[in-house]
Amino acid sequence: MREIIFDTETTGLDMRDDRIIELGGVELVNRFPTGKTFHHYINPQGRSIHAEAQAVHGISMADLQGKPSFAEIVEEWIAFTDGAKLVAHNATFDIGFLNVEFGRLGHPAVDIGRVVDTLALARRRHPMGPNSLDALCRRYGIDNARRTKHGALLDSELLAEVYIELIGGKQTALILDTVAVQMNGAGEVADIDISVGARPIALPPRLSEAERAAHAGMVATLGEKALWLKVMGA
Repeated sequence: MREIIFDTETTGLDMRDDRIIELGGVELVNRFPTGKTFHHYINPQGRSIHAEAQAVHGISMADLQGKPSFAEIVEEWIAFTDGAKLVAHNATFDIGFLNVEFGRLGHPAVDIGRVVDTLALARRRHPMGPNSLDALCRRYGIDNARRTKHGALLDSELLAEVYIELIGGKQTALILDTVAVQMNGAGEVADIDISVGARPIALPPRLSEAERAAHAGMVATLGEKALWLKVMGA
């Protein structure tokens, strides 16, 4: 099972007018990192960066001089994500921006059936919050000291660790089959279904023969006591 944990940084918050300026992702296979990553800074083709957005991610127009346009990296991204689930934190934002960029180039929109929203998973598991990426890193003991600014690749790497914890930790992740996210007509998460498969190999028993014998003796004694009480009408 392939999953791409990804993140975007943008010139602002308006999907209609703003553009993606950084796109990063990491590959998981069967919930383990493979070491394969995707990362590009992207020239927004004349669109300026809002000061509020720059304060968050620290990317300036000067940083994007000479960088490729989205059109120049889109085929590489499509090849990297082909056949994989797409996992993002507040996925409605990132998928929305991707779909607008795809639409400008005549590419089909991302199928929402491929998308897993870790923010929705976090709100389901921790309804009292907080559920920001930084808060989840603190909750699960994940070192995010390098995250002084938002960054698409770094945030994807951190989110990959958070995602494994959200779906049950590294041991449970070995036997999870699917995480299916149902979206409603407004592009919001309506339901999440996590399917857990059977272990392909049973765990070895942890009880010694002596412990098994002691347990069997206790069960037999309790059974005899229950029978005696029934006979006595207790």
